[in-house]
Amino acid sequence: MTTEHTLSLRLTEAGGDERDAGSTDVTLNRLIIAGWTGRDTDAMEKHIKELEELGVARPASTPIFYRASVNRLTTASAIQASGTASSGEIEFALLRTGGRIWVGAGSDHTDREVETYGVTVSKQMCDKPVASVFWAWDDVAGHWDDLALESSIVTAGKREVYQQGTVAAMRPATELIEMFEKETGSSFQDGDLMLGGTLAAMGGIRPADRFEFRLHDPERNREIAHAYDIEPMPVLG
Repeated sequence: MTTEHTLSLRLTEAGGDERDAGSTDVTLNRLIIAGWTGRDTDAMEKHIKELEELGVARPASTPIFYRASVNRLTTASAIQASGTASSGEIEFALLRTGGRIWVGAGSDHTDREVETYGVTVSKQMCDKPVASVFWAWDDVAGHWDDLALESSIVTAGKREVYQQGTVAAMRPATELIEMFEKETGSSFQDGDLMLGGTLAAMGGIRPADRFEFRLHDPERNREIAHAYDIEPMPVLG
């Protein structure tokens, strides 16, 4: 039995206008969250050791490909989370549908308390917001490393930049797909969506009332953006 989840997305190609692109119901079967995807392996190893000192277990491999319920994917403008210890992180998103790969942006929103004793479990705890617009891979492949990622947080009405950098900080998209296929023995197929890794948080990882993120393409002067509010739910035991 295969679990299916449908999102209404706008799949756009160069020369088109995202605002005029019609929505398409895309059927998704798997959510893959790629972790520890940094290109600078020395810096990544240093960060792994820092997290080990905080009680976060070393990943079984780098990169590592976590799975979470595909039903966690959402384009909503608000999510609910248990307690106040969760936070977002911007990631580029790779979607395969109709035999083609599309590029978007999402947030691997994660419960940080659960992460200290079970990273895989923490990935399942929270919804994963994604922007509804996706670009054709062929339109960005030639200048992939120039794509810029940025996120901001809003807490008590104060907005501040939270993450900033380019996708060049992470392993190339094609390499991640190849590594996933080699490690799992499964092809990256129609219905798959992969989140490709994130950037360091400026000022440290912390919760917020609202999380905003964008993927900017300087070559074509366009961007994909999304934002969502986080509603904490009480933890009663």
